[in-house]
Amino acid sequence: MIRRVNEVGRRRQHGRYTLRDMESDHVWGVCATVDGLFGEPLRGTYELFGWTPERAESRGWIGSRVWLVPENADLGPWLLEDVLSRGRPARTDSVVLTGSDDYEGPPEGYTGPVRVHDERRWLGACREFVRILPPDRAPRSLVLRGLAQSERLRAALAKGTRRALDLEQAALEIHDDLGEPLTELLLWTSVRAWHPSAHGPDLIDLELDGALFTPVPEHARSVWECRLAGPPDAPGAWAGLDTRRRDIWLDLVRDRAGRRASGDRPAGHAYTLDGRHITDEPGLYLALGEAVNGPGGYFGGCLAALDDCLRGRFGYTAPATLLWQDAATARAHLSRTLTPDGAHRDGFADVLDVLAEGGMHVTLA
Repeated sequence: MIRRVNEVGRRRQHGRYTLRDMESDHVWGVCATVDGLFGEPLRGTYELFGWTPERAESRGWIGSRVWLVPENADLGPWLLEDVLSRGRPARTDSVVLTGSDDYEGPPEGYTGPVRVHDERRWLGACREFVRILPPDRAPRSLVLRGLAQSERLRAALAKGTRRALDLEQAALEIHDDLGEPLTELLLWTSVRAWHPSAHGPDLIDLELDGALFTPVPEHARSVWECRLAGPPDAPGAWAGLDTRRRDIWLDLVRDRAGRRASGDRPAGHAYTLDGRHITDEPGLYLALGEAVNGPGGYFGGCLAALDDCLRGRFGYTAPATLLWQDAATARAHLSRTLTPDGAHRDGFADVLDVLAEGGMHVTLA
């Protein structure tokens, strides 16, 4: 279950949100409420013509990571994350997919045949595609309400010049109800406006330019609300979530782990992994994190990160033992996976190999 706490007295003294300058580490101010934090990020949109599905078509969310693999084997695949299908436009043989493709995109100039998979199964193929540019959006704002401003921010606002109001790169640090660090969001921003706040004397509502800010997706709101109440009291609080929201939970677990120092247990420790809910990749790493570091604990979010955790500083010292209970669940869901270019691999065996190389002796039960 999630720990619920009294909002009064237990909350961080000056508020949940801290706006900090990334270069100097100076705190611009602290507040309890932010408007504009959640929204729909810009997404890449692809229309795939001559679409031939390889299984029953679905509409809506279809996967955390979807790869588009060119027919030309000399060209590399590219990734769409958090992918939605809009289905088939009327009277066409195409399908429309949207997803985040900020870090990778199609090979330059290529619009030919691609085959599509979600790292577990092939979804379909098309003869050609086009990437549709997103429509222009109204300027976004972030409003920090009831901000207790620093003297440096007060001076910048009094000066009021464009240069003085340019905050450049900043971080919005977010704490949970216990005052513990949860995550931070990076901004490249400037001040648009400010007004006296209804939240108290000498407090302001500070409006920031959000044009370069990626909002937290709306579908993440329920997970954030749970985690903002504090860390879970017992393992498995994520078990009832679908894969899309398990990904959000894992992101917050990862971020929180990066902001907290934890001592490593001595070598020879015996761990127990509850494998009942490992039906997808985020479930694997959430269960493994809790096996090593307790409720809400982190111990990797991919094979490379797992390898890093096995080297120390994340609660573990080699050698150790791990009793993996209900391992058949993970084997059934993770054994038949696909690499980015579509080759078959055994994801369950890959995890066991990395654990063994890191000195974790696993017993499957």
